[in-house]
Amino acid sequence: MSVAGVGNAASADEPYLDPDARAASMTAGLLRRARQAQAAGRQVAAAATYERALEAAQGAWTTDAERATIAGELGLVELALGRHRDAATHLAQCLQHRGVISGWLRGQVDDGLQRAAKRVATVYVTTNPPGAEVLIDEQALYPPEPVHEVFVEPGQHTARARLEGHEEAVSSFFAEAGLTHPVALKLRRLPERVARAPEAAPAAPLSAAPAAPPGSTFPLAELRIGGVALTTATVAAGTVFLLRSGVLRDDLAAQEAALRRGGGDPSACGAADAPPGCAEVRDTAEARDLFRELGVGTLVAGGVFAAVTAAAFLTDLSYLAREPARQGVRVVPVMTAERAGVFLQGTW
Repeated sequence: MSVAGVGNAASADEPYLDPDARAASMTAGLLRRARQAQAAGRQVAAAATYERALEAAQGAWTTDAERATIAGELGLVELALGRHRDAATHLAQCLQHRGVISGWLRGQVDDGLQRAAKRVATVYVTTNPPGAEVLIDEQALYPPEPVHEVFVEPGQHTARARLEGHEEAVSSFFAEAGLTHPVALKLRRLPERVARAPEAAPAAPLSAAPAAPPGSTFPLAELRIGGVALTTATVAAGTVFLLRSGVLRDDLAAQEAALRRGGGDPSACGAADAPPGCAEVRDTAEARDLFRELGVGTLVAGGVFAAVTAAAFLTDLSYLAREPARQGVRVVPVMTAERAGVFLQGTW
């Protein structure tokens, strides 16, 4: 009864609350009604109310945990309704803050995202140069990100990028359910317009033009840029692979502990007459070893690329006197629940 009394008092005083407190109160009320509708089996009404609660939470003074919880619960309801694309979008949004949500919800969201991802296609969109406005099937993606993760229905789609001073970039692709599709959009810079004809310069006294300094015909600049890009990409990829190996190592420990609690022996999983439950343990162990080997091998390759790049810089030190490039190379590691990799972007 005391809780109800406090709630009634808050409702009575709500017109006098500041905008932030009023928005937070509205979010809490919508979330409560959404959960009540879900408990009553009214999934369509629950999904609509969850959407309103999430919209209110994004405009209110709420924490990452509160917004992630609403997005996760909304995604689970959408998954139950068969709205796999929307479900995958909101479940992935929830897992962006997996460290602040409850363990129970995290397990439900992880499982739900794996099921939803099998019914839709995952698209990673990058632009060169970065910062362009991206549209998928004429729907703008906000806010601008170095890498946009988008879930789409299987079939034909169009990606478009726009940036002031550049030509529009368009790419069509066919998305298959359960697969990942990287889309890179390169925007060409428009030629600068000539404002007015340059004024006639005073005639200079005739003199012999100084001879141009001899230059090397070997493409050292391209080698340096490519070397830096390859070194950064391989080191980033190796780091991602090793991180993924560490996650699988923790998963393997949890699976072995569960097998022991059930009376099984993880050490017997390598035998021909392995006990039930060993298949998952073996798969996780093989995946852990694979990512560990990939990580070590990629880091070694990065060391080789670094040595070659350093040699290219030491060959000719004239690059120190040149103006620095306006835009460099950016490498973005990407790791999902099932895949790991990197996106390389920049201007050449």
